[in-house]
Amino acid sequence: MKRTPGEISKMTERFEGAIRRAGIKLTPQRIAIYREVARTADHPDIETVFRNVRRKLPSVSLDTVYRTLGLFADLGLVMTVRPLGYRLRFDANTSPHHHFVCTRCGATLDFEYREFDTLRIPAAASALGRVESRHVEFRGLCASCAPGPARSKGKSAKRTNGTRSHRP
Repeated sequence: MKRTPGEISKMTERFEGAIRRAGIKLTPQRIAIYREVARTADHPDIETVFRNVRRKLPSVSLDTVYRTLGLFADLGLVMTVRPLGYRLRFDANTSPHHHFVCTRCGATLDFEYREFDTLRIPAAASALGRVESRHVEFRGLCASCAPGPARSKGKSAKRTNGTRSHRP
C-alpha cells in the first residue's frame, strides 16, 4: 500500500528535522533511502530498498543502505520488523501501532489499538529490565490466505514483497 505524496512529505519533514537535531549530515542518499521506506507501508527489506534507491541513485551501495537503515533505526526514525522466518524489514511509521503477521505468506499488516498502547507493564517484565517500548504482534492467517468467510471480511492491500498493510 503506497502512502500519499502529502503523507510522505510530512514524514520526510519530520525525518529531516530529526536528522538535523541529531547533528547528522543530511545527504541525498539518506533522504532517498528514508523516502523509499516511507513511500510504502509494506515494510520493505534492505534489498528492496537498495534496488529501488539504486534506480534513482545508481552510485548508492548496498553497504550504504545497510549502514543508513541501521542509523535510522538507532535514532528511532524507522522501526524494524522481523516476521518469523523472513528477512528484517523496515517501517517508517513510528507512531504507536502493532502488527498482524501471516504465518503462511509472511504479510505484515499494521493495525492500531489504543488499549495495547496503554497496557500496564507487568512486574515480571519490569524485573527483567527497563521497558522502553511495547509492541503487540498477532500471528495467524491473513484474509487472503485464510479459508472460508474470513476471506471476505476486511480489506487488505495488494501483496508486495511478502508484506501488506491494513488499517481498519
